[in-house]
Amino acid sequence: MENFTPISALTGGAMIGLAAGLYLILNGRIAGISGIVGNLATGTTRQKLERLAFVVGLVAGPLIFTLVAGVAPAITITTSLPVLALAGLVVGYGTSMGSGCTSGHGICGLARFSPRSVVATLAFIGSGLATTFFMRHVLGV
Repeated sequence: MENFTPISALTGGAMIGLAAGLYLILNGRIAGISGIVGNLATGTTRQKLERLAFVVGLVAGPLIFTLVAGVAPAITITTSLPVLALAGLVVGYGTSMGSGCTSGHGICGLARFSPRSVVATLAFIGSGLATTFFMRHVLGV
């Protein structure tokens, strides 16, 4: 666990929790990214602008971090573009099938003690563990 940084992990988790809580309190909506992005072009003008502001904030966050820290975080992608595209499609299909994503279920749903979110989060984690095991130990990727 050479890359584990507990202070930044705790700070980041607290900020995500605060943002999700504020989004729920101020907008009465769950901060699920798949729902926000999936409904970006639907609803009233106000709802569209709120969703767009949320997505802009997601994109602006790393840019602001880079300006403040003076250096961009190191990102290493070790797989091909087709594999990334396939993974994105599978995740998108899964969020549609599961009526939400890890942010909606795993952060907001668990905080509200939603039984459906507990099951969904266990499914996300179990699928991730199984996929990682299969890719690394069976396929050797």
